[in-house]
Amino acid sequence: MKAVAASSNLFPRQLALFVLASAIALPTLAQQEPSATTPRSTPPAAAEQQPSSTLQPPKEGFWGRVNPFARKKWVNNRVDPIKGQLNELDEVNAKNGREIQDVDGRSQAGIRRAQSAADAANEAATAAGGQARNASSLAQGASAHVDQLNSTVTGLDQYRQASEVEVAFRGGQPILSAAARRQLDELAASLTGQMGYILEIEGHSPQAGAAGIQNSGRLADAVKRYLVTEHEIPVYRLHSVALGNASAAGEQNTRPAKISSVHIRLMENSLAARELATPRSVASSTGAERP
Repeated sequence: MKAVAASSNLFPRQLALFVLASAIALPTLAQQEPSATTPRSTPPAAAEQQPSSTLQPPKEGFWGRVNPFARKKWVNNRVDPIKGQLNELDEVNAKNGREIQDVDGRSQAGIRRAQSAADAANEAATAAGGQARNASSLAQGASAHVDQLNSTVTGLDQYRQASEVEVAFRGGQPILSAAARRQLDELAASLTGQMGYILEIEGHSPQAGAAGIQNSGRLADAVKRYLVTEHEIPVYRLHSVALGNASAAGEQNTRPAKISSVHIRLMENSLAARELATPRSVASSTGAERP
């Protein structure tokens, strides 16, 4: 009876120990082995936690481990498209650079052409200005020349008295004395090299009427003959008149001549007076000299 009672007390104690051991072993077994309905390669927790990004490296190999050689291949697969895009971008940048250089070259060529055209226009304007100045100078010179011609034309018949000589004749005879020759020689010497002059020769006689005119004409001819033959005075520069005992118009002395004489006036052209020296005045035999 005691043995049966002892065995009956031991069974509940063993049963409790078995239950306790099972309770401890079941969680450990559940952690070590996956469920039969779930594939071994992809645990449910890993499938739920796998991100949708394509950058997540694939798991290869046995028991879900990643093959270390597959990582380089994966990187190359991901980097090659990026390299292609970078190469395409480099080509686009190179094309843009070439286009920019082309545009810049055309712009520089256009600028150079515009600068050349501007320089040519500036040179043309400078040449035109020089031609305008030359034309203005020529116009001024032509105007001055016209004024000079006008003065020349105006002064062609303008004469002024430079000097005068009174040559006396004895007895009314047309014979030149030594004193008369010296007066005419001095007058001719003052005319050497001179241009634009004439000699006015007036013959005077104390006789009245035709006899006085004839006599005064012979005296004037004697003076002209001496100047032409002895001093080669051109005939066209000698202008004579026989006045007899009359006075020339405009003279202050209107009294009849008392002696036979020839009055000579040196008349000088105004143009010759500007260009050449005035012939030296020759004093008359009486010592008088008109301005």
